[in-house]
Amino acid sequence: MCGVFGIVIKPEYQYSKETVEKILRKVAILSESRGKDSSGIAFRNDIEQTVHVIKGDIPIRELLKSSVFENKLKKSVNAYEKGKGFTAFGHARLVTNGSQLNEVNNQPVLKDDIVLIHNGIIVNVDQLWEAHPKLSREYSIDTEIIASLLREEMNKTNNLAESCNAAFQQLVGTFSVAVLFSDLNQFLLATNNGSLYYITDDKNFIIFASEYYMLEELSRESSFSVFGSNTEIKQLKANSGLVINLDDLSLNSFQLAENAVNIPTLKTPAFKIEKHLIVNVKNSDEVVIDPSIYFNKQSESHLYKLLENNTEAIGKLKRCTKCLLPETFPFITYNSQGVCSYCSSYKKKNHNSSLDELLGFIEPFRSKNGKPDCLVPFSGGRDSTYSLHFIKEELGLHPIAFTYDWGMVTDLARRNAARVCGKLGVENIIVAADIRLKRENIRKNVSAWLKNPHLGMVPLFMAGDKYFFHFSNRVLKQTGLELSIWGSNPLENTDFKSGFTGIAPVFDKKRIDEIRLGSKFKLASFFAKQYLLNPAYINSSLLDTLGSFKSRYLTKRYGYLQLFDYIKWDEKELESLLLNEYKWEKSIDTKSTWRIGDGTAAFYNYIYHTVAGFSEFDTFRSNQIREGQLSREEGLALINEENIPRYENLRWYLAIIGLDFTKTIQRINSIPKLYNHR
Repeated sequence: MCGVFGIVIKPEYQYSKETVEKILRKVAILSESRGKDSSGIAFRNDIEQTVHVIKGDIPIRELLKSSVFENKLKKSVNAYEKGKGFTAFGHARLVTNGSQLNEVNNQPVLKDDIVLIHNGIIVNVDQLWEAHPKLSREYSIDTEIIASLLREEMNKTNNLAESCNAAFQQLVGTFSVAVLFSDLNQFLLATNNGSLYYITDDKNFIIFASEYYMLEELSRESSFSVFGSNTEIKQLKANSGLVINLDDLSLNSFQLAENAVNIPTLKTPAFKIEKHLIVNVKNSDEVVIDPSIYFNKQSESHLYKLLENNTEAIGKLKRCTKCLLPETFPFITYNSQGVCSYCSSYKKKNHNSSLDELLGFIEPFRSKNGKPDCLVPFSGGRDSTYSLHFIKEELGLHPIAFTYDWGMVTDLARRNAARVCGKLGVENIIVAADIRLKRENIRKNVSAWLKNPHLGMVPLFMAGDKYFFHFSNRVLKQTGLELSIWGSNPLENTDFKSGFTGIAPVFDKKRIDEIRLGSKFKLASFFAKQYLLNPAYINSSLLDTLGSFKSRYLTKRYGYLQLFDYIKWDEKELESLLLNEYKWEKSIDTKSTWRIGDGTAAFYNYIYHTVAGFSEFDTFRSNQIREGQLSREEGLALINEENIPRYENLRWYLAIIGLDFTKTIQRINSIPKLYNHR
């Protein structure tokens, strides 16, 4: 979930120090797109026999401006000019577990005379610590267990590849690591999902990064004389490792398999590891990650009781006799049999078009040499997870998964994404927004909305995630891919959101997210009017909101294909696969597997259900009834369960954007109900 990068140059090879410094700075800044929560860099100084580790809760570009970085870089470059090797590697972190405000959780992680950086999530970390009681757990971050397992296995054998395999085979999740040992003259790279690339001339230098395009950008720099015609960008394939001899830059590759090749450990006098911290004193707020760790409705019963679930009043609403939609639903009418206009106009969407047609469409894009051939937008939710599985295992393609993390992707979603990508061996490119800024924008817009609530403005809270479309196009271009396969569920249609803005439903649209030109103008006019009526919306988030509107409604999509236009969406089949094959983790506060990775869903569904008497679950289950997947009785039972307020996620959401839970919930509860006068 982070960016890893580094450069190793063998001793007595004199590229200019200016070139070396520029390469390091360039690859570090390119890596920042994968995480801005914290950063760190380590230098090995062969004259001082010291490894200097610099890290802090700041973005990498800020760390590069620090005096301590300049000082340690200068010392390492001076040693390099005197004929010593140059080794530097670093990390741009997107926080998953372990707060960045506790320095031991930031990377590089130091443990057992190992300096290690890690991109990914180890989802069985707690079980591993329990299984190894002799190992000492000191930190919250999952990366610590990798270092401890490596050292434990290295104490058993002189074969470095065997030690790596014995340690790595215990890990569940995703990992791409770079490892420096204080007592070995070797540097290690390894990955189980292929999210690691390197460029080398096979004799003098090696540079590595999390993504292909980062190294491609480096190689395009005419000022970098190290890149000649004999250099080539290579991928460290899933489930493989590379050991670099720091004396002569010889490379030894190995597979992460039980029968490891013999790569002897090369001992060296132990280097002293020194840590240098940079603390961002302006940032004193804890970043809350997992609702299940921080909040509990039993221990906070006084807050939980604030949540409304007006089942008696909502139960009296008139509902369609065929589906579940109530009379408060925008633009709804009923015929003499009590069947709603949505049922009368519905056109079945979940049909099995033709697998042969799908295979024919993708065949021209299929890779013949095992290289990536398609991009799969991957939220970590159930539909994109099933899609990634189907594309890799059933269609036989070689996908790259792409995730846009805008600050409302929950840690649960990240863990599930790690489970899937690790097991499938699929590279997952993460583009991380400035999460602090995104959350601040959400806070400002929710605060503005609370001053003058209108259900049509609720989607404004989710504006920040619409950049998914923009960055999907960018990653498609960076990877050189021409096919993008999306996994949007056709039954998740939520026309009521635009219905509350005054836009009537369109029943013959070709795509679930299609919105026609006239509706775009109506939507823009509605938002403009609301901004005039409520000037609190005119704040520093406005540019971000306009950018999201452009990304969502005006950005052309390239190589676009919807998987469920060709295959049938089946909830039971999907859940069976996720829970049994991938050991998918469910949320603590709902039995549903839908929307559990989306940090905003519990909040906006609470608003819709409390004020209007229905939520997304009512529309989703109604579509399943129309498709013949559920009976009306089954659907009613499900929404009664699914519309129960999700306390833990509501607490997390309001805590993470910085709003008071009591005041916010009381304000929502005070909004006039659409069903009280009926």
